[in-house]
Amino acid sequence: MKAIIETGGKQYYVTEKDQIYVEKINAEVGSEVTIDKVLFVDGKLGMPYVPGASVVCKVIKHGKNKKIKVFKYRPKKKYRKTQGHRQPYTCLEIKKING
Repeated sequence: MKAIIETGGKQYYVTEKDQIYVEKINAEVGSEVTIDKVLFVDGKLGMPYVPGASVVCKVIKHGKNKKIKVFKYRPKKKYRKTQGHRQPYTCLEIKKING
């Protein structure tokens, strides 16, 4: 089965046994998470979500992405600012698509 899910403000196209990296979810490693915001399941299109559809995922790990550098400056004003940012993520394995 194939589905389009929404989590963390983003949409993901998934099939069973896929591993996806999403915005951080507060769940223990090894626990199961159910995502109810399903936009599409095997030809069923929701308005906006498919009623009664869900995706069961297993939390594989948590982590942080590579550091990005944010550099701000104003020309001719001697203003320079450098910041770094590492976005936290959660790795999920898709176990079952119900729909």
